[in-house]
Amino acid sequence: MIKIDIIAVGRLKNGLLHDLCEEYQKRTRWALSLYEIESKYTESAHVQGDEVRKIKERIQDDAFVIVLDERGDGLRSLDFAKTIEKLQNNGNDHIQFIIGGADGLTEEIRDRANLLLSFGQQTWPHMLARVMLLEQIYRAQQILAKHPYHRE
Repeated sequence: MIKIDIIAVGRLKNGLLHDLCEEYQKRTRWALSLYEIESKYTESAHVQGDEVRKIKERIQDDAFVIVLDERGDGLRSLDFAKTIEKLQNNGNDHIQFIIGGADGLTEEIRDRANLLLSFGQQTWPHMLARVMLLEQIYRAQQILAKHPYHRE
């Protein structure tokens, strides 16, 4: 069975986005873990470095790492599902998604990625990107199961 980790900067507070994240997490049958990264610093000069250090501590050597980044490839939902299926078929049963914070991610984290993924040319709040990613993971699961949730 596939194992998916989402390593995301920031703690999602109670509210609509939190509820949506929980809903998609409940619907997903794949093993799914969400790790929220928070910096102990408040000065912006130290925040990103602290976040990067904590992200790197979570990245596992055996994982296929997908970083959400505006420079990445925009995949249609079907192609996203096919990418996950191809990883499974090739024995990559552990995928880690990384979502940066308001200051983005460093080149070091982008360089570690096996794939850079973009949700389009617009800039999205990182908390909304988390909901969008969870929905796409759920959608991919349903596509691969040939469930009618996704309509072509």
